[in-house]
Amino acid sequence: MAIVYLSLGSNKGDRIGYVQQATSLLNSTENISIIRTSAFYETEPWNMTTDTWFVNAVIELKTSLSPQDLLRECQRIEKQLGRTAKEGVGYADRTIDIDILFYGKEIISDGNLTIPHKYLHLRAFTLVPLLELIPDFEHPVLHKTISALHNDLENPEMVFLYGTRVDI
Repeated sequence: MAIVYLSLGSNKGDRIGYVQQATSLLNSTENISIIRTSAFYETEPWNMTTDTWFVNAVIELKTSLSPQDLLRECQRIEKQLGRTAKEGVGYADRTIDIDILFYGKEIISDGNLTIPHKYLHLRAFTLVPLLELIPDFEHPVLHKTISALHNDLENPEMVFLYGTRVDI
């Protein structure tokens, strides 16, 4: 069984509800068991033009699914919760986005799947929830802990514990 960290985010519709539903659907999937979740955070959109902020969380789970099978399951859940294919270039508002951040300490670059997630070290909305769960975990490519990666952020987004600002 692999220990996996997923980032969940929503900025469309019932943002909290979509993150909760995705978590529940993942937990009810055969060969996936959720261990724990971070708090929910409200965050500014990253690298996209929209006025709607995101609700983000990170979940820790164990699974016997392969990385590719887990990706397919995440995409199935995204589609079930109303995520549609983006049109044009760049990011678009979405009901739910599920990204695989870490799959154990594996390093994978396989066309449609890159693990560790290629942008996680640049995003406060992934690093802050990861700080809650695994602050001393070492990124298998960058060889820095989550705490060190967070300290390295040049321009961290405003990250709020849902309803309350978090100073980290």
